Amino acid sequence: MIQMPLQDMIKKITDGAGISEQEVNDKIKQKLEQLSGLISKEGAAHIISNELGVKLIPETTGRLEIKNILMGMRDVEVVGKVTHNFGIREFKTDNREGKVANIIIADETGSIRIVCWGDQADKTSDLNPGDIVKISSGYVRSNQERNEIHMNDRSVLEKNPEGITIDIGPSAASRKKIEELAENEGNAELLGTIVQVFDPKFFEVCPECNKRAKPTESGAYSCPQHGDVTPNYSYLLTAYLDDGTGNIQAVFFRNLVESLLGKNAEEILSYKDNPSAIEQIKTDLLGNMIKVTGRVNKNTMFERLEFVVQSVDPNPNPDDELKLLEKEKQSVEAQAVTEEVQ
Repeated sequence: MIQMPLQDMIKKITDGAGISEQEVNDKIKQKLEQLSGLISKEGAAHIISNELGVKLIPETTGRLEIKNILMGMRDVEVVGKVTHNFGIREFKTDNREGKVANIIIADETGSIRIVCWGDQADKTSDLNPGDIVKISSGYVRSNQERNEIHMNDRSVLEKNPEGITIDIGPSAASRKKIEELAENEGNAELLGTIVQVFDPKFFEVCPECNKRAKPTESGAYSCPQHGDVTPNYSYLLTAYLDDGTGNIQAVFFRNLVESLLGKNAEEILSYKDNPSAIEQIKTDLLGNMIKVTGRVNKNTMFERLEFVVQSVDPNPNPDDELKLLEKEKQSVEAQAVTEEVQ
């Protein structure tokens, strides 16, 4: 089933109907009261969109822009420019062994992770940032509330297809200061200094689909899709970033932990049973300036914003950053002159 987050539905309705977000939320509330207990907020949003003549679900045939890709879609075709290639990783479990590769592509509307299984992983070995790829017959899953396209034996990956160009500029993400970040903002880029690092957290995942595996009463672990499994372990790491305008907790998952620490999966998993071994690594990270892209979530438990990292550059180029700062300075000065003239 194709699914769309409620916040995305609200945005499409506000854009399509030309009304405010508050008006949409009021209409959802009214519809829930009218049909008390019969529908969810998402169901109410669907009804309201139909009443206002707004199309929520895009066409699912033909090439899609990344912003229109939704969880549950199948036979997806998309074209994007490679921004990151995380390499090929081999894995082995009690029931399965193989390899998987992850890349991130972007177009003019956003970015998305492509997960390549089996022989498809080999096709990513010669992909470099800037290459254009066309993905056909992919299917969409949700991972940590982020859509990603998976490729199996039926899928096709074409490198630099003839006649296709994509202009996303030097970065598909929008550079932000921490003080400027807002809830649910996506595709944001931060340049910040690491001021605090926490121990990595390890959790059980299904060896087949990598979704969270939960303990059962019998002491085994179960996956909603594959039943009882012998779990693998995945991990996340959180750190506070500061850019002079504020600080925010950044959350790094699996491959991004490896990129940040400069360690492979086997080395990181060794810290699960020997947490003291990572103390020096955490200390060495303090004071390092890094560049991250990702999205902003609201942590409802602590009522604060968090930055969910989707890519990390642990060694940003100083010359590039100085040029960007100079460009921002010139833009601010030009705006000030314009306002003074007016």
